[in-house]
Amino acid sequence: MPDYHIDEKVDQYNDLLSNMSAMKDTIDAEGPRDKTDELLANAIDLAIQQGRGWGPGEKEAYLEKILDDDFIPPLFATSVEEVEKSGLQEAFTSLIYDGETPTRLMLSFRKKGNDAFQNGKRNQVKNLSYFRTALNHYYEAFAWALKIEPLHEGDYAVADTDDPTYNEQELNQERSKICGNIALTHMQLKNWGFVRDESKKALQYDDQNVKAWYRLAKAYQQLQEWEAAGDALDKGLAVEPENPDLLKLQQLLAERIRKARKQRQQRERARAERVSKVKAVWKHASTNKIALGKVPLVSSVEEDEEEETRWHHHMPHSGHLPRQLQDGVDEWVWPCLFLYPSHQHSDFIAQFGESEMLAMRLAEVFPELEEDETETDMPWDHNNEFTCSQLAIYFEIHQTAHDDIIHPEHVQLLKTQGDTMRFYEASRALKGDEGDDIAAIVTAVARKQLHEQRQAWKKKHGSLWAVPPPNTVVRVHPALTLGDILRDERMVVPNFLVTLYIFPEQHPAHAAFIKEHPCVAVLQPKVE
Repeated sequence: MPDYHIDEKVDQYNDLLSNMSAMKDTIDAEGPRDKTDELLANAIDLAIQQGRGWGPGEKEAYLEKILDDDFIPPLFATSVEEVEKSGLQEAFTSLIYDGETPTRLMLSFRKKGNDAFQNGKRNQVKNLSYFRTALNHYYEAFAWALKIEPLHEGDYAVADTDDPTYNEQELNQERSKICGNIALTHMQLKNWGFVRDESKKALQYDDQNVKAWYRLAKAYQQLQEWEAAGDALDKGLAVEPENPDLLKLQQLLAERIRKARKQRQQRERARAERVSKVKAVWKHASTNKIALGKVPLVSSVEEDEEEETRWHHHMPHSGHLPRQLQDGVDEWVWPCLFLYPSHQHSDFIAQFGESEMLAMRLAEVFPELEEDETETDMPWDHNNEFTCSQLAIYFEIHQTAHDDIIHPEHVQLLKTQGDTMRFYEASRALKGDEGDDIAAIVTAVARKQLHEQRQAWKKKHGSLWAVPPPNTVVRVHPALTLGDILRDERMVVPNFLVTLYIFPEQHPAHAAFIKEHPCVAVLQPKVE
């Protein structure tokens, strides 16, 4: 069966070539041509030549291109952007600079840039347009510098040309100088970010360029990145130890650089200590089969100011980590949160020892009433129900914790030491411990992770509204130690914070809690 679609394209293509040839004949018949007509005629010739002598598959590919809705034939281009879309920008550029070499063009544009820069320096009214013109010329010079082929070992310069020749090192030095000129011009415009970037580029081509080191240090000074400025000054002085500009700037910034380096060293020491602590926690948890978990650090994927302060972080979490009481003694303490849903209160215990019996800690918080006492010490305990012997204690079973895809509101296991470290550092940074910039980055990463988690849940279950049933619970006998609870295979510790729910036995809220969160087991002391 014939492919009428291809035949139609071939006809359109042949018509296009005929029209282009006719236009060329018309231009030729008009007699003497100005520069624009000459350029157009040459472009038409080039376009027609591209339409003949196809290689394998080239004709079909070109047909697809010229009949694409976004393709604009060069004859009908009305802007630079449309010329770029036509695919003939290089052809037009070659025609404009016909007979010129990349070396001569590089030198020519660099000279134009130098002239414009000097005009800007001499201008009494400080017209910045001279510097912008200089930038355009310097960028053009750099583009041509990239097209120059260096002489390699054993090559000989062409005898019949006046063009300078460069080996690879010399060519890189030329490129470095042009980037340095661009950085210097941006300094006049106070574009300090561009000064930094162009100085770095200059140093990539030639790290012995002392002027580039100076300009890089100046850029960091204006950007108030003091330690980076100090590093640039040190490296520049290593190339030229007596450079007066570098020495003057180093003396000016010495105190700020010293303080910045001291602060960085302090941050590194603190980070090393945190790494050591988290590694110790992970090792202890892994050895004793204690499961650690995490919850999302943000609750929204949108940039909503109110949402940023809403963490799904068990509060009051003050950054406490489980820790070993002293070296050589296998006694660990954990931050612990007692929740009292019946009265909407809680207690945060910074150090709860693994060997401590739960009943002993509860007796300290909720002592039994003496014979002559009728009221407990808690002002919110209006019915005097919170005494140690009357309390029921539970922990949640995070039933989806071992799944790969879990609901965003639920606890996710920390499966590796790296995951544990990243979670702890992210939670600190999100609180602002590392500054606003780092907090913003961590917030963006946390939002992305939450978005991906939501999308995975939607793909599996159809909607975020498809929430799993409430977690079941395990009742805990008060004679157990904290270590007994932690080592139970159903226990997961989210955010390094042991969380227990505590109710007065006869309180209505207790019955409502058990109805919503069925109790599936009672954890009791093992009988020897």
